[in-house]
Amino acid sequence: MISSAHRIRLESRSGRHTTNTSGLCPGYGQGNLIVLPNDAAVDFIDLCYRNPVFCPLLGQTPVGNPREINNKEIIHDEDFNITTDIPKYNIYEHGKLLSTKLDITDEWCGNHIAFIIGCSFSFENALSKNGLKPKHTLSGSNVSMFRTNILLNPAGIFKNCHAVVSMRPYKLKDIEKVRNISRKFRKTHGEPIDWGYDAVERLGIQDLNNPEYGDAIKIDDDEIPIFWGCGVTPQVAVQQVGAAISGKVMGHSPGHMLILDIKDNEVINL
Repeated sequence: MISSAHRIRLESRSGRHTTNTSGLCPGYGQGNLIVLPNDAAVDFIDLCYRNPVFCPLLGQTPVGNPREINNKEIIHDEDFNITTDIPKYNIYEHGKLLSTKLDITDEWCGNHIAFIIGCSFSFENALSKNGLKPKHTLSGSNVSMFRTNILLNPAGIFKNCHAVVSMRPYKLKDIEKVRNISRKFRKTHGEPIDWGYDAVERLGIQDLNNPEYGDAIKIDDDEIPIFWGCGVTPQVAVQQVGAAISGKVMGHSPGHMLILDIKDNEVINL
């Protein structure tokens, strides 16, 4: 029997599903993607270990093999292919975004490794079940994502790299409930790193109405912005190190995630 997660991966592979995955397949975890040349892999793994809130590493492929993930908890179907099973991909070279495509089969080569990073979409179902449905999911929009002034702990070639956050607005009275629910999801960014309008200044965000990634979300008068670590961070790191990485780098288009086989209530045990 094909699970709903597997079905979405098949629809992404065929080009039938090309939109963002927020609110899609409720009850299943989701993952961010970064594909690097093997020469950069060790430094990237160190970056993840040194920055677990922004880069929570869930699994990786063998060198040159896009069809296998070393963590069978998150993906376990036999026809999996990381180059086709995500709705949309970004392609970079020397830190520059070259294009966005529906698959990366032509770009993948024998020295590439794919890394799956935990995604905050994995706890949105838990928020929804507790009466705290994220606002962007009500309209089918993408979550807002912002570059920040937070510097990641350096690792090898990855130095002077900045973190990205996602933002969801909630009422002030709900903050502790939101924190408590998302805190359990340690491998998908966990609880918020900051909240409130003073946090906007602390994080160096220029304009809440113009996120660098995703869609703008209206914040009502009785709401405040709440910020979580975001798995777009590795793509910003790739852009910031530029020519230190030789060869093409690929990632998911922000908001267009890999739907995982692991259930959200199992993610908390990772």
